[in-house]
Amino acid sequence: MSSQPEATAADGQVSKNAQKRLAKQAQKEAAKAEKVKTEVKESKTKESADAEDEEAQDPNAYFENRLKAVLEHEKTKGSAWPHKWPVNISIPQFSVQFAHLQSGERDTTQAHVVAGRVYRKRASGAKLFFYDLHSQGGKLQIMADERADKHDFSIHQLIRPGDIIGVKGFAGKSNRGELSLFPEQTVILSPCLRLLPIKQGLKDQEIRYRQRYLDLLLNPEVKDTFYNRSKIINYIRRFLDERGFLEVDTPMMNVIPGGAAARPFKTFHNDLGLDMFMRIAPELYLKMLVVGGIDRVYEMGRQFRNEGIDLTHNPEFTTVEFYWAYADYEDLINVTQELIAGMVYSIKGSYKVTYQPDPNEPAKVIDFTPPFKRINMIEELEVKTGTTFPEDLATDAANKFLSELCTKHEVTCTEPRTTARLLDKLVGHFLEAGIVNPTFICEHPEIMSPLSKSHRSKKSLTERFELFILEKEICNAYTELNMPLIQRQRFIAQQKEREKGDDEGMQYDEDFCKALDYGLPPTAGWGMGIDRMTMFLSNKDNIKEVLLFPAMRPAEKDAKDAKAEAIAISYATGAAK
Repeated sequence: MSSQPEATAADGQVSKNAQKRLAKQAQKEAAKAEKVKTEVKESKTKESADAEDEEAQDPNAYFENRLKAVLEHEKTKGSAWPHKWPVNISIPQFSVQFAHLQSGERDTTQAHVVAGRVYRKRASGAKLFFYDLHSQGGKLQIMADERADKHDFSIHQLIRPGDIIGVKGFAGKSNRGELSLFPEQTVILSPCLRLLPIKQGLKDQEIRYRQRYLDLLLNPEVKDTFYNRSKIINYIRRFLDERGFLEVDTPMMNVIPGGAAARPFKTFHNDLGLDMFMRIAPELYLKMLVVGGIDRVYEMGRQFRNEGIDLTHNPEFTTVEFYWAYADYEDLINVTQELIAGMVYSIKGSYKVTYQPDPNEPAKVIDFTPPFKRINMIEELEVKTGTTFPEDLATDAANKFLSELCTKHEVTCTEPRTTARLLDKLVGHFLEAGIVNPTFICEHPEIMSPLSKSHRSKKSLTERFELFILEKEICNAYTELNMPLIQRQRFIAQQKEREKGDDEGMQYDEDFCKALDYGLPPTAGWGMGIDRMTMFLSNKDNIKEVLLFPAMRPAEKDAKDAKAEAIAISYATGAAK
């Protein structure tokens, strides 16, 4: 039926009757719009109230009721955990591909199949359901209308926030302009049996670290930290691969824990009947490979040290170490600056990084612009303490001098007060404190560096550096000691330190010395901690934030946990009625 034109007066003006009809129509449309607005508001209010009511339930009661409902569904409708769902487009891809659609428009040329986790559910009566579906960092609205559904629509009564569902349907935009998928089929792929506190959120650190999967679900920004971590690792790999380094794997269990001054974890190999140690560093194996003719070699992997847990230490941690034949520590300084500055710029888009993990504390700006500052350890300690250090630091007199210096400046060093430990505490107090920007502390004494080559022009010192950022060690590197007799002397000296009670002293390793007997070329070796670098580039001040599953004391099971376990076991064994 065609509409009739409005009557007009002879002068072309709309007649009074027509004006009345237009005004009445406008009033009706305004009232209708207001009604829709009110319904949307009421729907959101009801949804919010329903979500809060659901999350206020006793978690164990929710768990048991949910189990019953899902198992009943399995009896009558089929598995709630199907083997497969033929996804043909991701939610981020869907959002890009159909962003051009206009409000109210639908594309019915092809059905699309998506999957994701439900974060929000709301209903408009019993025949229309809305879901917010999340996957791979994207969000998509699902508008399930019974009139368009070609399968069992009752599934929508069972779906709850937290469920992983699959949806097949057509792309479109709602009348309000929200990109949506209009399904003709919806299935549960894996129900969430436990109460997921989407509305309340998750801030408890203990739960976040112990149940990282909940942290990732309820605090999606946490994923950014681990994407950063992956970018750091990938950049380093690419940097070394492009320069001809070969990535290798070396043993995780060793008869002798070598390559670093640290306390190892002990284990036992049943078949060999041997006490063994989890590796504290891959260094000695990697240098053996250089002896074997692999001139550029590196390893990215886990190390294990049976030491304290604090904001920057975890018993297992990730490092990268590389060894470079015919180079020395000056070459390493240049490469370190190139690698780290380039990596920071690649990931952050600037050499300057703002670091403010605590919003209540002033922000710090870390400037990674090369070249980095250099400090010579002993020379700077002499300036800071106003004293002249003994040239030979391996004597008893030198130990007495350093012990008295620590006492004078109230620098704490617990037993055993070995020379290496006293020096380390002085460096921490006078040199490391206050460092913000990348800073090399160079030329460590031989007594602190049993695997480093002696300095070519400075007695009792080595060609070694450590790189510090925000007072924390990030890199350790040196020209490698390749003289087998001197290496044996250094190991023997370390044994004496162990006899004095320093259980972090290195053990004598004749197999490594034997490898040196065959000839290690002039070599530079370098190591960096991945975890701490991730902290600085992710604005974190706790190492647990950059480890997906950090070391934690076992949690004590409370009454609620015990009851939930009992409920699950009763249903698993068929005891539940």
